[in-house]
Amino acid sequence: MALTVANPQGMQVVWFKRDFRVHDHAALTAAAQAGKVLCIYVCEPQLWQQPDASGRQWHFLLESLFDLQRSLAQRGSRLHLLVGDMTEVLEQLHQQLPIAALYAHEETGNDFTYRRDIAVGQWCRQHRVAWQEFRQFGVVRRLRHRDDWKAHWESHNAAATKSVPAANWAQLGCLPGEVALKDLPQVMQRLLPGLLDDNPIARQRGGRQSGIAILEDFLQRRSRQYRGGISSPLSATSACSRLSAHLAYGCLSLREIVQATQRHLASATDLNAHHQRGLRAFISRLYWHCHFIQKLESQPDIEWRNLHRGYDGLREADWNDAHFVALIHARTGWPLVDACVTMLRETGWLNFRMRAMLVSVASYALWLHWRPVGEWLARQFVDYEPGIHWSQMQMQAGTTGINTTRVYNPIKQARDQDPEGRFVRHWLPYMRQVPDAWLFEPWRMPDDLQRQHGLVPGRDLPLPLVDFESATRLAKARVHTLRRQPEVREAKAAIVEKHGSRQRTAQQRRTLTRQAPETRKQLDLAL
Repeated sequence: MALTVANPQGMQVVWFKRDFRVHDHAALTAAAQAGKVLCIYVCEPQLWQQPDASGRQWHFLLESLFDLQRSLAQRGSRLHLLVGDMTEVLEQLHQQLPIAALYAHEETGNDFTYRRDIAVGQWCRQHRVAWQEFRQFGVVRRLRHRDDWKAHWESHNAAATKSVPAANWAQLGCLPGEVALKDLPQVMQRLLPGLLDDNPIARQRGGRQSGIAILEDFLQRRSRQYRGGISSPLSATSACSRLSAHLAYGCLSLREIVQATQRHLASATDLNAHHQRGLRAFISRLYWHCHFIQKLESQPDIEWRNLHRGYDGLREADWNDAHFVALIHARTGWPLVDACVTMLRETGWLNFRMRAMLVSVASYALWLHWRPVGEWLARQFVDYEPGIHWSQMQMQAGTTGINTTRVYNPIKQARDQDPEGRFVRHWLPYMRQVPDAWLFEPWRMPDDLQRQHGLVPGRDLPLPLVDFESATRLAKARVHTLRRQPEVREAKAAIVEKHGSRQRTAQQRRTLTRQAPETRKQLDLAL
C-alpha cells in the first residue's frame, strides 16, 4: 500500500550511521533548516558479515540506537529503522515519499562502507537527490596537503557545538518494511545466526547517556590518573578515558569532548600540575585519533594492502596457522600476552600499550601477517575504529616504511607493567599456582616445583611457541634487510609527505627523512 505524504516537495532524510546522538549533529541541523525531517537508520546485514564485524559491536550499537530513539521521541520525532541494502532502501523510500535531500556525516569506515557510500552517491545523482555530508571528526575529505591538516582540526573543534535543532519532524507512522527496534535482535538472529551470541558480560554499554556519564567521571575524577596510569593494564581500565567506543559510534562528538576538556582545564580550581599535564596529554591524543583516521581517509587501501608496497611479500608466504590459533586462544606461553587476549575476549577492551604489544608479538615473534591478525582483533574490540586500527596494525608490523621498528618484549612488559602478577593471575587462573619467583617465565620452573603445584607443562602451563629473543632477532633482520634496499628507501619520502605528522617544520622533516629511523621516532610516533 502506498504511503500518503502531506509534503509533495519531498523529505529531508537524515541517515544516521555511526553518529548516534542529536546534540552537535551537523547533518540533523542542516536538514532541520531545509524542511520536513525524516530520521532513518538502515541495518545492513552485509555490513555485519564483514570479517571485521562482531556481535559485541552490534550489541553496543543496538544500545546506542535505543538511546537515540529516546532522544528523538523526547523532541516529537522518531527513528525509522529499516533493514537491507542501502541503495535498495533508498529506492523504495523514494518511490513512496519522495526524497528531496539526504543528509549524513562523513564516515571513514571499512572497504564495505567506502564502496557503499560510492553507490549511494551514484544513486543520489541518478535520482537528482541532493546528498550533503558533514565532517564528524577532524578528518578532511579530499585533503590536498598535510601541512594544513592541524589548522583544519583546530578550526573544526573550536566551532560552537550545535544544540538540538527545532525541526519540522515528519509524522509518517511506519514506513514500508520498517522494523520496530525491539524486534531488531530477532530479525538479525534470523538473518545472521550466531551474531548475537558474541556479547561479553563485562563489555562497555552503548548510548549517549552512558557516554556523558563516563566523560564527566573522567574529567572530575579519573583523569587524575591519566598521566602515568594508561600504560599498565592494572591501572588503565580506570586511568584511560574509556570514551573510545562512544567516540567510534558517535554517541558523543569529538568536538564536545575536546571543548569539555578545555573548559575543565580552564575553570577547575583544584587541578595540580600533574593533573593539568594529563588533561593536555588527553587532548593531544584526540589530535592523534584523527591523524590516524586521516591516513585511511586519504588512502583507503591500507585496510588490506601494505602502505609501503616495497614490503609486499614480506610475510604473506610464511603464514603459520598453529601460531595464529595459539594466539587467539591465549596459548602463546607468554603470560602477559595470554592474559591480554583473555581480557580482550571477556571485555572487548584493552589499553593501547597492551594492544601494541599483542600486534608486535604477532608480527615479529610469531611472524604473522597483519591482515588476518587485524581482522581477529577488530572483531574483539568494541571500540573498533577502522582508521586507527589499520594504521596502527601496519605501524606495529613495520610495513609503513616510515616508522621505527618497535618490538615489545612481553617478559619485560610484564616486569614493568605487572610486577606483582596481579593482572595475569586475575585473567589466567593457572598462574595463581605459580610462585612469585617464576612469575615472568613460568616454563623455567624446576620439574619438582611444577609437580608440587600440579602444573604439567604443555597442558596446564602453555610453553612459549618460539624463543622470543632469537625469533625477534631474525624477524627484525628480515624487515631491516628489506628496508635498506634502494628502491624501498626511495619510496619512503612520498609516504612521509602524504601521511607524516606536521609537528615539525618542512626543513626539519627533510633533515629527519635523511636520518636513521631511530632519529625520526618523534616525527613518526609522537603519540
